[in-house]
Amino acid sequence: MQGKIVKGISGFYYVHVVESGIYECKAKGVFRNRKQKPLVGDNVIIDVLDEEAKTGNIIEICPRTNELIRPAVANIHQALLIFAAAKPTPNYNLMDRFLVMMKYQNVPVTICFNKADLLEEKELEEIAKVYASCGYPVLFTSTKEPRGIEALQQFLEGKTSAVAGPSGVGKSSMVNLLQPEANMETGDISRKIERGKNTTRHSELIHIQGDTYIMDTPGFSSMDIPGLTPEELWRCYEEFAPFEPYCKFQGCSHIHEPSCGIKQALNEGKIHPTRYENYTLLYEELKEIKPYERRKL
Repeated sequence: MQGKIVKGISGFYYVHVVESGIYECKAKGVFRNRKQKPLVGDNVIIDVLDEEAKTGNIIEICPRTNELIRPAVANIHQALLIFAAAKPTPNYNLMDRFLVMMKYQNVPVTICFNKADLLEEKELEEIAKVYASCGYPVLFTSTKEPRGIEALQQFLEGKTSAVAGPSGVGKSSMVNLLQPEANMETGDISRKIERGKNTTRHSELIHIQGDTYIMDTPGFSSMDIPGLTPEELWRCYEEFAPFEPYCKFQGCSHIHEPSCGIKQALNEGKIHPTRYENYTLLYEELKEIKPYERRKL
């Protein structure tokens, strides 16, 4: 029987099989011998031990389309970054940190500003301008009205999407709107492992319908980009690329050097000042990390 790992904790893997439900499984010892660890998002073959108790063993891990380090998950098609349009005010620095993380791992991102009902259209347009030239699709949603939910559903359909963002932006309301039974599924797993909901959280897949899944990814409020150097950072800013060839000096940091194509584009309004400011802040942070402290992907 084939299914998808939706959660892994304490050596148990919870495998969702369409039309059958969630099975609590252990991984066969052969995976340890191969130094292969099942990941949330893996498509797996399981041997059912007890249909009534919904238990089984994972006997095969299907080939992965990708494997992320932060978070440690497999087969992610895209990321959905949810921030609030207001209450709280968007933290663009935190948003750019996430975007850099995903760009470094080659994961496409769509930005979703929730609570759009709290702002006027002109205010929403100002928010959209920050990312207009970055190549990221921007959605405005409201779980209260609701607004933009149909467009969001189309974006998610048939894919496994990582959902991330800070607390207080309406992520839980969004997930519950997309899948009202999400809390029930989480509760089933909590009961099986005899732990409360306040235990350490792990990445978890939530089944929406068919082959559509969303992944709740706790811990994305922190910045962790193993192996990224200051010199590589500009490559994670999509809108910088067209202007970098016009830099006079090879290895330009795009901060202090004269005749910099990226700074010229900034002065001409082709790069948003908020994005450039966040670039300089992150560049300085990365410079403080010693080479021997950098972990590689």
